Amino acid sequence: MKIAIIAANGQAGQAIAKEAVERGHQVTAVVRSENKSAAQEVIQKDAFALSKEDLAGFDVVVNAFGAWTPETLPDHSRLASHLTDLLAGTSTRLLVVGGAGSLYLDQSQTSMLKDAPDFPADYLPVAEAMGAGLDIYRQATAVNWTYISPAADFDAEGQKAGAYTLAGEVFQVNAQGESYISYVDYAVALVDIAEKGGYQQERISVFAS
Repeated sequence: MKIAIIAANGQAGQAIAKEAVERGHQVTAVVRSENKSAAQEVIQKDAFALSKEDLAGFDVVVNAFGAWTPETLPDHSRLASHLTDLLAGTSTRLLVVGGAGSLYLDQSQTSMLKDAPDFPADYLPVAEAMGAGLDIYRQATAVNWTYISPAADFDAEGQKAGAYTLAGEVFQVNAQGESYISYVDYAVALVDIAEKGGYQQERISVFAS
């Protein structure tokens, strides 16, 4: 497949690019500076400057963008709006590297992980910003999007086990009571979804088995 990865220089973007290239896909990095990922092609452009022509012809676009500072947190929603505008009515799939804070605590889907009393205060602004982005994807009925939330412990330094469990909108833990996934195993799951399809206009989650 032809896969474009927005923010391919980030830790998640690099892991996804490496996994996709190793499986034989044609990967294009969308980056503002020199490409540091395994992607074979490069679109050197700010994500907010992307046009419909830039993304035409890709089977999958991966949004691996992340913002962490107060002034950039609204960019999660800005980019969600921009990408859904560009891809509306096309066959291109949009896979979004999401956050865990917007996962629901139980099947009633009334409270989210970020609402729990013990949710780390430092991560709350990011969780709320990413949740606002998810709301925009949910409204994009003309886009084939899938929002993939990682486990609560999303480990950039973790090893590749090659095993994971997919779940839905409700926060889950494994048999050891842990909500954990490494970036590299998250990348395995995301590329599997890119290859197999499914989960159209759905938010799903992934954690280590």
